[in-house]
Amino acid sequence: MKLLIVDDSNIMRRAIEKYLEAKRFTLVGAAEDGEAALRLFSRFLPDLVTLDITMPKMDGLTCLEKMLAVKPDTKILVISALKDPVTGLQALKRGAKGFLPKPFTAAELQKEIEEVLRGGI
Repeated sequence: MKLLIVDDSNIMRRAIEKYLEAKRFTLVGAAEDGEAALRLFSRFLPDLVTLDITMPKMDGLTCLEKMLAVKPDTKILVISALKDPVTGLQALKRGAKGFLPKPFTAAELQKEIEEVLRGGI
């Protein structure tokens, strides 16, 4: 299963990769902004994407819609420091399969990933 990690924080990208390294994913890329994410997405067509909302160049909600326009069956988990329930709801309405607020533990990320892979919310 191909995984793409999108977050403007290098520390967060590495943490997500580390938390998921024991799982059945092949990391196809890590992007620091929405534009880079779309380039990697179009090239590798990942099955699963972890996606931050607040990023430079293109926000995560716009990126989410563009990814799903290319490959509608992609499982997208939005991960954000914005804990506002409205933000999570917007992401879900736009096609995300889950929402995880930062900070989170490895166990919380793994649990949410499993939920997303089962079909999400």
